[in-house]
Parts: sequence; structure tokens; C-alpha cells
Amino acid sequence: MLVMVLHEAGQALRLEKRPDPVPAAGEIRLKVEACAVCRTDLHVVDGDIPVPRLPIVPGHEIVGIVDMVGDGVHGVLIGDRLGVPWLGDTCGRCRFCLGQQENLCDAAVFTGHGKDGGFATHVVANAAYCVQLDQHADPVKLAPLMCAGLIGWRTLRAAGSLAKELGIYGFGAAAHLVAQVACQEGSRVYAFTKPRDTMAQELAWSLGASWVGGSDEQPPVALDAALIFAPVGELVPLALQAVRKGGRVVCGGIHMSDIPAFPYKYLWGERHLSSVANLTRADAVDFFKAIRHINLKVDTTVYPLACANDALSNLRAGRIQGAAVLVP
Repeated sequence: MLVMVLHEAGQALRLEKRPDPVPAAGEIRLKVEACAVCRTDLHVVDGDIPVPRLPIVPGHEIVGIVDMVGDGVHGVLIGDRLGVPWLGDTCGRCRFCLGQQENLCDAAVFTGHGKDGGFATHVVANAAYCVQLDQHADPVKLAPLMCAGLIGWRTLRAAGSLAKELGIYGFGAAAHLVAQVACQEGSRVYAFTKPRDTMAQELAWSLGASWVGGSDEQPPVALDAALIFAPVGELVPLALQAVRKGGRVVCGGIHMSDIPAFPYKYLWGERHLSSVANLTRADAVDFFKAIRHINLKVDTTVYPLACANDALSNLRAGRIQGAAVLVP
């Protein structure tokens, strides 16, 4: 098989040939059809997020066809289409796992971080953490749903059911998906992009946003909640100023630059500031059920597997609209 491998943080990925992997008990092997490129992959490659081991094959928004099944796997057949998300394994015994918070398990293993991911022609995954996907859907359009869609969904749920005036800071892969879900649920979306980022602003308008502006602007109404997907700590005080008393600001990224000091009055008034960490298998069940009747528009730019470094570079520079997707 072919893989794009990170040998040292800050270096370019290398295209290498490896023997095809063999799934162990409880695992399946997928022939990768598509793997989206997440900002978390960028943080792994750039060294913003420490990884347990190197070398590592990044990629955790994987869609593929099962071509080998390990011992003890039930309910999965060769030829099934599955998705492999960020959460790759947990201990199943700690207080978090037993309390329906497996996303917080201290022993969790993450795809493309603690185990090799989907920047490859084949990948091995724990069958219990994979997601059954539509056999007839476009794998390129499905791939961003495996993290951008799921983390966007969890972040939206953390904002609360009463968030009818909803701000979204950073209009990339996750935001362009969750904005459509929020609009479908009856929320009015206020999209904040980099100042003068006309491409992202046009995308936001096209997906039903009620207002679009730069992150240096204030919305025309007080927000019930704000979701922050851009990894920019300076946005936190701005979002707190934009939400009403009792409103919520939810940080949806796994990495963010330092949050600057801000006056207590921005938080006062029972405003809530929280984060979302990873995701659970229940999130995937709920998300795919919720979007079943939504004509979700997934904006993608396709790259060959060997051009993974180009995709990462364009994401780093803000030149990607929607999501980048690698196709072997």
C-alpha cells in the first residue's frame, strides 16, 4: 500500500510504500476511497499537538470499503462502506467511558495521531468505532462528515436548543456544514470570517446565513450562542461581547492560540464559555440520523493522495473553501 508519512513535526509528509496491513482481532481493513484533510491533521503535522509516536500516517476523516475482517468482528461484511473518525479506541472502563463521556477517556487512541490514519490506500481500524455509511453516496462528500460534520454537530448541541440567534466564527469545513443544520433547525446564522475574505463570505451567504461579516465586526443583534471553529484565541473575547446575558460561547477546535486577557464584564451576566473535546460514537449515530432528510451541500476540493502536502499548505494559508479531500 501507499502512505503519506510524517517522520518529524514541521516536515513535509513522505510518500512511502508499505506491506498491506492485516487486521487483528476486532479490527477491519478498509480500501480507502477518500480521506478529508482536517485542521487537526495540520496541527499534528505542524507540531501544535504532540503525538504519542512517530512516524505516523495522518488522516481521520476516512471513507472506505471493507476488504478484510479480523476475528471476532460481527455485523461487518466485506464490501461494506464504513467511515473511520478521530476517536479510534477507548479503555471502556474509566469513569468517562462508563459515564457516556468516552470522548474524555485518558487512554483514548485517536486515528492519525496515536494510530496510523487515512492518508493511505488502506487503513486498519477498530470495527466498534467505525460508522456504517450509505453505499450509494459519493465518498468524497461523505469524508468531511467524519470529523468536520461530527465536531460541528457536537459543538452545536453544546450551544443549547434555545440558540436561535447563532454566531459562527471561522467559516471553514465544520462551519459550512453545521450552518446548514442550524438553519434547517430554525436558527438564524451570523457568519464571521476573516475580514475581507469574500470567498468564505459568499459561501456563507449561499448556505443560508442571515448576516455575514468580518470577525472584527459586531452582529446586528445580540447572539444566543457563538461557535468558534477558527483556532484563534483573540476571537473568544469578541464572541463573549457578541452574546447576550446568559448566552454561550463554545470553542469547537482541538487547538487554539492563547486567549488574551479580557475584562470580567465580558463574561459577567451568566455568560458561559466552554469547549468541545473530540466526539463519541453516539454523536455519529445522532448526526447521521439528523441529516438524513437534509440536502447537505458539502463543498470540497479534491487532491491526489501524493499531493497531501499541497492540501495541507493550502489549508494552512486559508486557500481552501469548505474541505480538502485526498483520493488515492
